[in-house]
Order: sequence, then C-alpha cells, then structure tokens
Amino acid sequence: MSASSPKTSPNKNMPGNLKQDALAQLCAKLVAGLQEMGLQVTAEQQQKLLDYVGLIYKWNQVHNLTAVREPLDMVTLHILDSLSILPYINARYIECKRLLDVGAGAGLPSIPLAICLPELQVTAIDAVQKKVSFMRQAKAQLGLQNFNVIHGRIEAQRVPSKEMPEKFDVITSRAFSEIGLFVRLTRHLLADGGKWLAMKGVVPQQEFEKSGLYPAEIKVLKVAGLDAERHLIILE
Repeated sequence: MSASSPKTSPNKNMPGNLKQDALAQLCAKLVAGLQEMGLQVTAEQQQKLLDYVGLIYKWNQVHNLTAVREPLDMVTLHILDSLSILPYINARYIECKRLLDVGAGAGLPSIPLAICLPELQVTAIDAVQKKVSFMRQAKAQLGLQNFNVIHGRIEAQRVPSKEMPEKFDVITSRAFSEIGLFVRLTRHLLADGGKWLAMKGVVPQQEFEKSGLYPAEIKVLKVAGLDAERHLIILE
C-alpha cells in the first residue's frame, strides 16, 4: 500500500460537525483496514474514499440513503466491504474493462471501485431516483470521469444504446437479489466470456438449488473490522 496517507483537514465533502480528531479517526481506520486487507490504494484515492463517506453522511441526514448512520461504520460496512472484491477485478484474474453494478444504491461497490481503478469504466444502475441523484452528485464532486450512472430498471436496458454502447465484462451486485433473478435480469448485458460477481453474506446454497445455477468459484472475502461471513459468488 502507499506509504503516504490522506490529509485529515476538513473539506467541502466531509461532515461539518466532525471535529479534527474524528476526521483523523476516519483516516486511521481506512488506512489500517486497507493495510490489513493488503490493498494498494494511493493517498489521493484514500482521500476520495473519505470524501465519499462524507457525502453519504451528509445526504443521509435528509434522504436516508443507507441504514448505516455513523461515518466510522461506513468505512467498514461500505468502503472496505466494497473494496474486498478489488483483487478479483484486474487483468490478472478477470480481463475487465467495463463493469456494471446492478441495484447500486448509494454507489456500492461501484464508486469505491471507480475511485481505486481509474482505468476501469464503471456503470451503476438503480431504479430509485434519489439514489441516482446522489451518485451523480458524487461523480461530479469526486471527479470520476470513469463512472456513469443510469436511472431505470435493469431488465429494460438494451445494448447497444446511448447509455450502454457495449456489453460488460463483469456484472456485479451487492445483495441485489437472489442469484437466479440476478442472472436472469442481466444475462443480455454480459459480454461473451464475461462473469457475474455476486457479493453475499453466507454462501446461498438454497439459491443455487432453486435456480439450478452453480458458481464457477466461491471466494471468501475478508473485510477488516467486520466479524461476519462475506463471500463472492463467481458465475460464468
């Protein structure tokens, strides 16, 4: 990981009522978590991740984007959890240039991935307007040129289109739906040789049996500070 850490001075994105020591705690928790998980993230990217936490916190006061209310918890449950799949989205493991995040909500895992993988073209889709508005605001404030946001239902999308000119190498979701429904609604958007990456808690054995779909691989995800089962279900 980068030896340098982000500055902890307040900025326009961070919650105004957080004191300097609280900002330092956020920074320290992020840095320690990334180190524990062995993730290579630059100081500039770390700062954008913290700015993103600040944006979620501010919007949550009015729009109730996520059930997680405290910024320190957001570092673990949103940022580090999303980045737990980072090692599986690179040229060494999966040849991925275009990624689609289905039911992205506040942009999880798509925005943390877009921050840390600037060469990856990331598209997020959600049917809830306030969440789409938030993601568009985050794109603008964080300067994410590689991030695209779509408002709509995934089954209504077509390729090629203005918003989806090409199919995707990877389609991911974070507790979007059952495996069978996730695959059925997105199959027409996956490129030849592409993969589905479904983030789950416990291994959803009943979902496999119900759908008749069985994973190519199941990876145990380690999230620093989270004492709960997390798995990545990889389907081809």
